[in-house]
Order: sequence, then structure tokens, then C-alpha cells
Amino acid sequence: MPHILIVEDETIIRSALRRLLERNQYQVSEAGSVQEAQERFSIPSFDLIVSDLRLPGAPGTELIKLGEGTPVLIMTSYASLRSAVDSMKMGAVDYIAKPFDHDEMLQAAARILRDRQNAPTVAPERPASKPSLDKPVANNANGDIGIIGSCPPMQDLYSKIRKVAPTDSNVLIQGESGTGKELVARALHNLSRRAKAPMISVNCAAIPETLIESELFGHEKGAFTGASAGRAGLVEAADGGTLFLDEIGELPLEAQARLLRVLQEGEIRRVGSVQSQKVDVRLIAATHRDLKSLAKLGQFREDLYYRLHVIALKLPPLRERGSDVNEIAKAFLARQSARINRTDLRFAADAEQAIRHYSWPGNVRELENAVERSVILSETPEISAELLGIDIELSDLEDSDDFIGLPPQHNGANNTAHDPTEDLSLEDYFQHFVLEHQDHMTETELARKLGVSRKCLWERRQRLGIPRRKSSVASES
Repeated sequence: MPHILIVEDETIIRSALRRLLERNQYQVSEAGSVQEAQERFSIPSFDLIVSDLRLPGAPGTELIKLGEGTPVLIMTSYASLRSAVDSMKMGAVDYIAKPFDHDEMLQAAARILRDRQNAPTVAPERPASKPSLDKPVANNANGDIGIIGSCPPMQDLYSKIRKVAPTDSNVLIQGESGTGKELVARALHNLSRRAKAPMISVNCAAIPETLIESELFGHEKGAFTGASAGRAGLVEAADGGTLFLDEIGELPLEAQARLLRVLQEGEIRRVGSVQSQKVDVRLIAATHRDLKSLAKLGQFREDLYYRLHVIALKLPPLRERGSDVNEIAKAFLARQSARINRTDLRFAADAEQAIRHYSWPGNVRELENAVERSVILSETPEISAELLGIDIELSDLEDSDDFIGLPPQHNGANNTAHDPTEDLSLEDYFQHFVLEHQDHMTETELARKLGVSRKCLWERRQRLGIPRRKSSVASES
């Protein structure tokens, strides 16, 4: 059983992460700082270290040296992605941006442990890796891809992924929100010659326009107010590996011009620099928008569009995947049941009918939310269609790719942060973050920090019973 060390100073996050990993057959130890970890444990004895970047005393990157080869996964917020890039250059095996969901963390841990197991010098015993359930999940027919489903459109997609992955061609993944575009990007990376190098994922819609160029391409000291030191960018961090740009249609035109240079010349120039440097990066982009139409309107560079459109992969929406939807729903049910230690839960006949015939405008993300909600509310082994809560109200939701998968397990009577001793899930980080920062952030800032749209933030406030503060409303207007 792999032994993981968590180093995180926020008790609420550390406790939730420990429970998550323990429920998935990992042995876990924890510490609140690098110093505490040194005093209590032999750091090189762990199979994986998961550490926050910003810690009291020494930063989490100190564990890279202290681990003596133990892989270190750095946790950071979107506001600190440049520091995460520096962490990887210092030897961190990967980074994960907060807030993250259960499957994102489990997938990262399983991947890192698998890579360590396959290394010639280290082969720790570990359980079989769990498939990702954040999007469609693996089955026997396409285990190398990691996506559930056997309908003809998906079989055609798997075939194209296997043909395209070994090449260095740019790929544009198209599909509605919530269909699993990032999972396709991960499959392309894992099946490529770059699989041992990092895959850097960036949600272009989640980073403010004023920061996106600096985040992607880096900057020199003094390039702008607040640039007290030079920073590498995310493109540079992906050197030798894969850069995945999600929602590339949201990329500002100025940043598009810089990206075009990367694709044409294979080089970048940091903001504020007069010198260029070579990079070897494979670009995979994704969007739910029609880039060709945007190009005709002047909202997306036409030359960049054709550079991206070397290989186009289309992900079908869930409503066009036939019985795949029931297979995915059962996989979600199995995972949610395991979380609450129930083995008797099953879908009633009317629930299976509803799942099969509902249009799922939010695709797999909406399906996951519906199954999670039904498991939480179920008082009997049989889950009815009513518990799924799928109706016209849900079909009116837009941009469900912004959803971060929070279950409606709170009500308006509870508007304060949970006591750290409670059995909290990582999804509670959303509520914790909003309550902690809403007094000094506008709704726009909160949404950007969380990587969601303002509409999604408003909807989640309603579901979790977190009212907006009057001061926040006033500052917005």
C-alpha cells in the first residue's frame, strides 16, 4: 500500500485530503509545515509527497530536496501558477491547481505512483489505479484511452486518438461543455512519446486577461508594476511535453499572436524581454465554441485557427451516445456508493429510463452531479428518478463545464465554515473559500480565483445557501 505524506497548513484541506486518500486505499501521514514533517517523519521513506506551495516557514519546494528522489506534487492556486512553474523547474513532479475535485487529485496521485512504479530503480507495491470518473471512464475495450463508452462515435474517436497521439501534430478538441475534452487531451499525452514529460493544463477562461500573457509566456523583472522578479511561463514549463489550452476561444488576441509565434517558430519571448528562447511543445487546444465563426468576426485569429486545426477531434454530446450514458451513470454510482460505504444502492427502473432519455445539456458533468445528489438523498437502496432531480430547470443551465461538482449538502442555516474536525469533502473547499474571501473580493474576483463563471458562482451560492454580502454587492456596482 503506497504511503503518501500531506503537508498543508490549512487543517480543513489537509483533513479532507487525508480522508479522500485513505478511502482509496492509500496510507497517509500529514504535517502542517516542512519543519513538522522533518521532525516527525523520515521524508525519503514516502512514496509520494503532496504539499501546498505556500507554508509557514519553508515553502513546499523544500521537500523536493528533503525527499531525496521521492516525487513531490505541489498544490497551488490559479493566482500562483507562475510559482508552480518554478516549482517544476526545481524538481516537482507536477502541480495541481486549487480548488480541485476528488478525481483530479486521485488521477494525479495514481499517475505519479504508476510512473514511479515503472521506473527501473523503484517499484513500490500499489493497488490498480482507479479510472477517472470526472468525465467518461475506462472500460476493457479502451483501457489505454481511459474513457467509458462503446457507441460508434466514441469508437471512431478512440481510433483517431491512437493514430494521432504518437505524432507531434497540433490537435483541436471540439465538443460541448462537460463532454470530457481534458480527458481526451490526457489520453493523447499519455500515448505520445512525451508521456514522461509534463502536461501543463491551462483554462484560458479562468485567468484574468491582464495576467494571461504573463502566465503563459513569463515575464522579466520590471516588465510591469509588481513584477519584482523574472518568472517562467507555463509554455516554458511544458518544454519537452504537452501544453493543453482549454477554452482557447477565450484567449485574448494579443496572447493569440504570441501563441502563433510559438507554433510557427518554436520559440517564446517573455513579457518585457527582447530575447527569444526555443521551446519544444506540443499544443492541444479545446473549445466548445465555433472558432471558424469567431475568426470571421475578428474575435479569433484566422492564422492561429488554421495552425490549431491540423487535427480536429469531435467529442459527441452525451445525448448522442446511446446506452453509454447508463454505463457511465453506473460507474458514478459505484464510486459514490464507495465514498459512503454503501454496497446496496442501485437505480430503479424509472431512474434508468430517465437517465437514458434525458437530454443532459450539461453532459457528463451534469450526470455526475445528478448521481451524487441522488446518493446523498437516498434513504432506500433503490434510487428513483425523482431523486436524480433532472427536470426542465436543469436543462436550462448553461456552461456546465464551469460546475465544480459541489453536492447540495448544505442549507441556508449553515453559513459559516465547518469545524475542521468534521468529515468534510474537498468540495467543501468552495464554501470555505467563498466565506473566507467574500468580504474583500468582488464576485468577479471570487469567480476568477475559483476558475468558474460568475453565473456558476451565483448558482452555487443559491444551492449552498451562501448569500452575497451587501458590501460585495455594493463594490460590484
